[in-house]
Amino acid sequence: MAAAATSGAGSRYERGLAVLHETSGRRGAAVVESLRDIAPDLGRFVVEFAYGDVYSRAGLDLRERELSTVAALAAQGDAAPQLDFHIDAALHVGVRPQEVVEALIHIVPFMGFPRALNAVGVARKVFEDRGVTFEPPVMKDPRDRYLRGTQKLVEIDGQHGLEVIESLKDIAPDLGRFVVEFTFGDVYHRPWLSPRRRQLVTVAALTAFGDVAPQLRVHIGAALNVGLSPAQVVETLIHVVPYAGFPRVLNAIGVAREVFEQRGVHAH
Repeated sequence: MAAAATSGAGSRYERGLAVLHETSGRRGAAVVESLRDIAPDLGRFVVEFAYGDVYSRAGLDLRERELSTVAALAAQGDAAPQLDFHIDAALHVGVRPQEVVEALIHIVPFMGFPRALNAVGVARKVFEDRGVTFEPPVMKDPRDRYLRGTQKLVEIDGQHGLEVIESLKDIAPDLGRFVVEFTFGDVYHRPWLSPRRRQLVTVAALTAFGDVAPQLRVHIGAALNVGLSPAQVVETLIHVVPYAGFPRVLNAIGVAREVFEQRGVHAH
């Protein structure tokens, strides 16, 4: 493409174009081409930075990157065209439809029902456009919601999670109960997304949402608890830059630094 020749960084453009094609097929190139008449440099930046610099980095595979992207876009709530593109890309790189839907269900406790409902509507359209059919999983677990929620809370967040619930007893005990029963008993307990991928989704969504440092601190810690390395946590944060911008990611990196220092771990 001519844009590569004018960029002064052909290797970045070529690398980015290859990754863009790998993740989205012909659709990605069409998006870049559609910008030629109004903002060709914007299209070049998409290829060089988002895909040549960010997507091509080691640390996360393309399925993890697309799940993180879907979470970040759904969390922001006003990016339906981009969410359509990246749900399609997630399927293209091998994310199962059930996992896409599960990632969108997973953001409910953090971003609310409206954003999740809107995102599921986008997913429905993508599935229909691609002719994707699947049997939606339905949770069936007869155990007490609070009991299974407590078990999952400790598994993910450790004893600190219970301390957070205990701290609400003097002012909003029902809020604490809802956290346990709904967030962990109903949502986190669902088996259709692995614990590692759930935390990737959570960290990406909270970072993109912004202004949630205390919760991000808890969930970066939880990411380490379920087996993500500090480097993978940082990689998830870097991945959000093209979708939520540098300020939110810089703030999130500051939170990650605090968590790593408290735990005595290093990103490299």
